[in-house]
Amino acid sequence: MKISNVKNSIFLFLAAFIWGIAFVFQSKGNDYMQPFTFSAARNFLGFLVLTPVVLFKIRNSHKDTSNTKIPLKITIVGGIFCGLALTAASLFQQYGVKYTSVGKAGFITTLYIIITPILGMFLKRKCSWTVWVGAIVSVFGMYLLCVTDNFSVSAGDILVFICAILFAVHILIVDHFAPMTDGAVLSCIQFFICFIISLILALIFDSPTWQQIIDGIIPVLYAGIMSSGVAYTFQILGQKNFNPTASAMILSLESVISAISSYIAYSVGFLSQDQTLTIVQIVGCAIVFGAVIFVQIPVDKLKRHH
Repeated sequence: MKISNVKNSIFLFLAAFIWGIAFVFQSKGNDYMQPFTFSAARNFLGFLVLTPVVLFKIRNSHKDTSNTKIPLKITIVGGIFCGLALTAASLFQQYGVKYTSVGKAGFITTLYIIITPILGMFLKRKCSWTVWVGAIVSVFGMYLLCVTDNFSVSAGDILVFICAILFAVHILIVDHFAPMTDGAVLSCIQFFICFIISLILALIFDSPTWQQIIDGIIPVLYAGIMSSGVAYTFQILGQKNFNPTASAMILSLESVISAISSYIAYSVGFLSQDQTLTIVQIVGCAIVFGAVIFVQIPVDKLKRHH
């Protein structure tokens, strides 16, 4: 069991590591193409990466004589709803990264861990008191992280915060549909929906060219294959039969990794936008991260043990 837990932890850490670095490549991608175009390209790759897995699962499903066949209707409906939420969240994030630093974007995005249980209240789910404490503390951390000397907040910070809310909505939708069908098939459909919507928006607003994709192929490949395909698979492997609280804690490390990787990327000249954080902003990051971790501590269960 302990060896199994170590393997789960490694898979989840690798997912967080890939997602943390993905912020750097998303920011770099904006140098070559508009956000709608980048989103279309990365989600098409995510769809392609998962297609062989899905075809294999569907083929096995048809051979299966038990009652575990993949239900077509609920899978398509779930995939469409997940895709709509993911499209909105990822586009707000991609535009947000364009107008704020990568490190800030990583920490603001991580607030979905606090927002999810709050939104869950509207679905009549219980919300622990720790979530409200975490929410209040994170607001203070966000103030230090985002509010400038003249008391203004950048457009990028607001866009990424909206993205965090939308990611929370996406998690609740996935949470609803995932138990009814296969996770990989559901994800593949959501990437396809995300690709189609982003492509339509790109053709209307972006004027995309093949040259843009060729020039920005490295950010697109990383975001499409590593972030969508590989990290998603690691997350599935890591969360299987593993404590969901521990999973969330490990995955939230993506915020720390995004800040470190963005600073390194800026230092070596990979990113042109200044990624350095002030001491006050670093304190804000630490407070936000602390709030996110605090929300995951099962305080009520610990009390019962004592």
